Amino acid sequence: MAQAASRNRKLAARIAEHSTGIIASLLFAAPIVWAVLSTFKPAAEARLPPLPPWPTSGFSLENYATLDTFGDGLWVSAQNSIYVSVMTVVLSVVVSVLAGYGFSRFRFPFKDLFFILILSTIMIPFQSILTPIFLVLTKLGLHNTLTGLVGVYVTLQLPFSIFMMRNAFDAVPREIEEAARMDGASNATMLLKVMLPLVWPGVVTIALFAFLGAWNEFLAALVLMTDQSKFTLPVMMTALQSGRFGAIDWGAVQAGVTVMMVPCLILFLALQRFYIRGLMAGAVK
Repeated sequence: MAQAASRNRKLAARIAEHSTGIIASLLFAAPIVWAVLSTFKPAAEARLPPLPPWPTSGFSLENYATLDTFGDGLWVSAQNSIYVSVMTVVLSVVVSVLAGYGFSRFRFPFKDLFFILILSTIMIPFQSILTPIFLVLTKLGLHNTLTGLVGVYVTLQLPFSIFMMRNAFDAVPREIEEAARMDGASNATMLLKVMLPLVWPGVVTIALFAFLGAWNEFLAALVLMTDQSKFTLPVMMTALQSGRFGAIDWGAVQAGVTVMMVPCLILFLALQRFYIRGLMAGAVK
C-alpha cells in the first residue's frame, strides 16, 4: 500500500509539472499565434474587433501586399536589416573573440584597467551619446550609410561580447592549452583549432545577442538614416504605425511584426542549446 501511494504521488506530481509546463507554453505562444493569424485577414476584416483572431472570410495575403507599398518596399528594408544584422554579427564575433582571448590568456600593461574601461561603457545610456555619434559619423562621411550604422551597432555590442568571451576562455582549463603548446601549436592554431571549438557556445551567444540587437534596434536607425532607401525594418514600421491620413492599417502592422519576428524565432529555436550553454559558461566566472 505504501509503495502504491508513493507511485500515485509521483504520478500526480509529474502530471502537475507537465500540465503547468503546457499551460505556460500556451500562454507564451498565444500572442504570437494570434499576431500571425491576424496577418491573413483581409484588410477590411483586420480593422474590426480582434475576436476571433483567425480570418472568418477566408485567408488573404492582402496585408503583406500592403506592407510592400510603404517606403521603398518591404524587400528593400528587409535587405537593409539583413545586411546590418549580418555585418554586426560578423564584426562583433571576430573582435570579441580576439579581445576575449587576449584578455584571458595574455599579459600586457594595464590589462585590468583596459578591461574595466571597456565594461564601464555598458553603464553609459546610448541615448546620451547619440549626438556625439551623429557628429563623428558626419565628420567621417558615414552619416546616412549602412556601414556607419553597422559601426554604431558593433560598438554597442562589444563591451558585453568581450566580457562573455573572456569568461568563456577563462573557463577552459589551461592544461589543454599547455598540451597544445607542447605539440608546437602557434597562437593562431591555438585559437582557431583548439580554443574556438571549446568556447563555441559563447560565440553563438554573442552572435545571437548581436543579431537580435541589430535586427530590432530602432532609435539609431531612425536618427542616423535620412534616406528612405536606407531604412531598416523597425524604421519602416513607424510608417505603418503612423498610418495614412491618420488611419492605422492594423493588418499591415501585424504583417510587419510577423516579418520581423519570424527570423528571430527561427534563429533562437535553432541555436537555443548553444545559447543556454554559452550564458552559463559566461556566468560562472
